[in-house]
Amino acid sequence: MLPSPNLDDRRFQDLVDDAKRLIANYCPEWTDHNVSDPGVTLIESFAFMVDQLFYRLNRVPDRLYVAFLDLLGVTLHPPTAASVELLMWLSAPQPDAVVIPQGTEASTRRTEEDEAVVFATTRTLTIPPRRLAHIMAQADGGVPVPHPEAMHGDGGFACFNTPPVPGDVLLLGLNDQAPSCAAVLRFDCEVRGVGVNPQNPPLVWEAWDGTAWVSCDLDSDGTGGLNRPGDVVIHLPPNHTASVLAGSRAGWLRCRVVEPDTGYPSYSASPTVRSASAFIMGGSVPAIHAETMADEVIGMSEGVPGESFELGRHPVVPGGEDFVIEIASGSGWDSWTEVDSFAGCEPDDMVFVLDRTAGTVHFPPAVREPDGTLRYYGAVPSAGSLVRVPRYRTGGGPKGNVATRAVSVLRSTIPFVNSVENRRAAHGGVAPETIEQAKVRGPLALRTRDRAITAEDYEQLAKRAAPDIARVRCIPATAADDAGGVRVLVVPAAVRDKEQRIAFEDLVPDDQTLAEVASYLDARRPVGARVLVEPPFYRGVTVVARLTARPRISREVLQRDALKALYQYFDPISGGPDGDGWPFGRPVHAGEVHAVLQGLAGTEIVDEVLVFAADPITGRRGEPLQRVDVERNALVFSFDHRVRVVEGA
Repeated sequence: MLPSPNLDDRRFQDLVDDAKRLIANYCPEWTDHNVSDPGVTLIESFAFMVDQLFYRLNRVPDRLYVAFLDLLGVTLHPPTAASVELLMWLSAPQPDAVVIPQGTEASTRRTEEDEAVVFATTRTLTIPPRRLAHIMAQADGGVPVPHPEAMHGDGGFACFNTPPVPGDVLLLGLNDQAPSCAAVLRFDCEVRGVGVNPQNPPLVWEAWDGTAWVSCDLDSDGTGGLNRPGDVVIHLPPNHTASVLAGSRAGWLRCRVVEPDTGYPSYSASPTVRSASAFIMGGSVPAIHAETMADEVIGMSEGVPGESFELGRHPVVPGGEDFVIEIASGSGWDSWTEVDSFAGCEPDDMVFVLDRTAGTVHFPPAVREPDGTLRYYGAVPSAGSLVRVPRYRTGGGPKGNVATRAVSVLRSTIPFVNSVENRRAAHGGVAPETIEQAKVRGPLALRTRDRAITAEDYEQLAKRAAPDIARVRCIPATAADDAGGVRVLVVPAAVRDKEQRIAFEDLVPDDQTLAEVASYLDARRPVGARVLVEPPFYRGVTVVARLTARPRISREVLQRDALKALYQYFDPISGGPDGDGWPFGRPVHAGEVHAVLQGLAGTEIVDEVLVFAADPITGRRGEPLQRVDVERNALVFSFDHRVRVVEGA
């Protein structure tokens, strides 16, 4: 973009000096040019007013540029609302289903410095009563063996083979499905499964979703890997489904033996379960940092083309239900559909355009053609008809990106619900676009013209479809069955904790975001082009370093600063040499780790640096390397850096 020129770059002092130089020509008898002279005072007053006029004059190019963008239909992107999953804990297991209605509010705690950040649930959550109906043991490659005696405490059985091998499973069947629920599995176990680390046993918990076994989040394991009496709390996926297994219908869960992590032992003997039971203690529901407005009447139509109405609240947060307008008619309320532009609309189309940032609804205009006739670009609401919006959301912004477990106040009273928390940080809250950002985007929008031809077009349109994503990269699809297609790699905006860490699951866009981008690009791609929207591949990197601290520098403070610097530098969103995200495909060198650590104020010497390639999913890492190569279209992810600080001599 070319810089806007200054039509006159003179300022106050320049004008005063120019006027004083002209005094000798026009008034040579005036010799006192001190600031105390009344004539100089008049010159300075004149220079002050002209300086203000020049400022306004130099604003004209910017104003014309913004007006040009407005003619092109470039509008400011509204803020997006942060989303989070709220976990509702019950006070005790209930005999009947507990219903948490849509719109239930929870918030962070209000402090003297910060207002409370409020979230509202986006759907109804039902927490059903469930109990354990079946329990079976299945050796790797074998058939399930029922053990009904364990549900009554009449005898114990070995969960797995002796010794256990990866693939052995303990099957638990609830009396029905329990999607999005927090299940408590209570075991009475003997200390038989020796040999494992009770803090990190080689077990994974999974649930059946009707087609495959999917991983469950483990909240806590009070049994130490089925080695002592206690409770195991797991969070079931939202698609948990009851099905038939080994002739029994149930909502199935399983505990599966896996290979232990590097450096940890495996089982030397099978755990023994003497009794088991299960019940539901809570449920998870998505929530959004936005306020929902319902059945808002925004005005009465005058029956003329091009009418505009302002909403009571703005900006309008994108996402959720489609924004519709209802117009009163003799048969009730007619729904009108939102469109991006009136171009191509027929005179009878009931459409409107919404400026989400300003909160303004525009109805179709009428344009006079050269022959004198009027061309209508949509239907016109009847005169005297009420115009209302059945539902929309307002709010949003980065304030909603709260940290893990920051939401702890239940603002709506729900019977039998004891507390609320967010197990993961909220993400997706983005500030509204500024005029300066729109000026940069304007030429790109003019070049793209709502059609995806080049890689840059795909990237710009993807950002338009989902403003809350952090980075986009478009590359050719290389698979044989996707010849002629493109892959759009989407990196969502993620929230860092106090140590600048990002949870790996926050770097994987959710299915809704991927679907929105894919649908938007599908309508704008060339005929025959295939578009795949997916997350990028992440190469995990672990740095192990030893530093010597300067005299009178706290080792703990230096260690904390070093870890923050490493997590911030190897950041796929805002890291890298330029601070705008790690470049795609850029390798990691041990030398740049030295530079990052040596640049800390408290570092005397960087004694040792080891760089490992790590799998961010399994946590396994390879041998130390001087250079970690990264695939051409992959990003770096910081995984569990370790820094040791020693005192200097």
